[in-house]
Amino acid sequence: MKHEIPFRIIVDRPLPGVATRVQKGKGELLEPSSISDSGLSFEFEISVDVDGDALNFLGKFAQGPKDSRFVYVNSGTYAGQHATAWARRAKLSLMSITKQQIQIAIDKGSFIETTMPGVGRDGGPTCASVKGIEWRVVSK
Repeated sequence: MKHEIPFRIIVDRPLPGVATRVQKGKGELLEPSSISDSGLSFEFEISVDVDGDALNFLGKFAQGPKDSRFVYVNSGTYAGQHATAWARRAKLSLMSITKQQIQIAIDKGSFIETTMPGVGRDGGPTCASVKGIEWRVVSK
């Protein structure tokens, strides 16, 4: 059975002056849902098939093969900003999300949410596979 689950990604202190967007499909970009001095947040839905042994994340925001789905958070030229030296994509794996978390999100109408750093160790936008993120269930 498939369920539309609301997701939220918070980008903590992104690099000033560098665009950040969530990738939808192969070339569409999602604008931030909110912008503050400390970060950006993106809200969107992912269809999740809960049948079978493992969750199956579906739809335009879920990238990659079935057994290793992720969400891309793009920066610089990948985020549609042409006048920048930055061209990066961060991969946020969905594979640590549990069936229990999805069921709670379904039952309570909650978000599945994570926070990622906006700046990497090299001082540029976070890129590659982001380690140490934790998905949690939060109220709307």
